Amino acid sequence: MKVKKSDNHPIILFDGVCNMCNQWVQFVIKRDSKALFKFASLQSNLGDSIIKHYKVNTKGRESIVLIEEEKVHIESTAILKIISRLEGPIKMVTLFWIIPKPIRDQAYRIIAKRRYRLFGKKEACMVPTKEMQSRFIKDKTESRAINEEKYIP
Repeated sequence: MKVKKSDNHPIILFDGVCNMCNQWVQFVIKRDSKALFKFASLQSNLGDSIIKHYKVNTKGRESIVLIEEEKVHIESTAILKIISRLEGPIKMVTLFWIIPKPIRDQAYRIIAKRRYRLFGKKEACMVPTKEMQSRFIKDKTESRAINEEKYIP
């Protein structure tokens, strides 16, 4: 099935047991009133399938992954691309584009490497509230729709 470009949603893959990552997801949802982004945990079967399909090297990289228009973005680039699509004063953070990518990514890695120590870790992935459930891709039901949208072969 061919899906119109406007039907595609960028997908944010995140560490579902990381408290900081879960707070980031809630932050994005609050500022994404158009419900542009969909979410999946890196630990889920669907997240794993997406990672394998796009050949994302996450070993040794604790990263938010953004899949947008068949392109993969990780680390600081993913964060800045996400922020650029949000509403409110947070958009000012996109000024960090002027910082060279190697420096931005190094700062990202320093925080990501220490995220569990600084913010804690859950025993299991977060369970979205009823209000948030439509924003999360479900492994069984929505994975078929994602396949049809060509996120996964």
